[in-house]
Amino acid sequence: MSMRISRALPVVLATALLVACGGNSADATIGGSVSGLNTGQSLVLADNGTSNLTVTANGNFAFSATLPTGATYDVTVVTQPAGQTCTVANSSGTVDAINNVTNIAVTCVVSASIAGTVSGLAAGTSVTLSNGSVLLPIASNGAFAFPGVLTAGSAYAVTIAVQPAGETCVLSNASGTIPASRVTSVVVACS
Repeated sequence: MSMRISRALPVVLATALLVACGGNSADATIGGSVSGLNTGQSLVLADNGTSNLTVTANGNFAFSATLPTGATYDVTVVTQPAGQTCTVANSSGTVDAINNVTNIAVTCVVSASIAGTVSGLAAGTSVTLSNGSVLLPIASNGAFAFPGVLTAGSAYAVTIAVQPAGETCVLSNASGTIPASRVTSVVVACS
């Protein structure tokens, strides 16, 4: 009987050591923290293009789906909060055998873009607007928006870089400081 106990003891000890040292194959959670998200706003994160997670407040987050040891993760922002831009640091890596991933840092800042409306533009013509070095050709009446996002507090000054053939366009509300939300009040009136 003592012979059986002594043979089983090394197996039991080896199993206990593996579990204590993280040698088990438990899945890891993927998470981190969000900062700078405005009250009442939300953003949607995804891991590896799936497993969407809606975050509604600053603080810690974790995806409900877990990943096995050796799997890769890649966290991205799927939906930005209104009037803000969020970036992800430490967004990708490989799951190790011991630890959950907790160092993903999502930082949100207030930002906005410049938009407005064009009216009176004759069919077959176009007007080109400028905001600094960014040119925006417009060939129809209606809403427009400059590409990209500007940080709140930065100045903007929309000008007409190229007038339409046979018409003159004038601007209203074309300059100012970007507020916490997007500028939508630039008016281009052509005649």
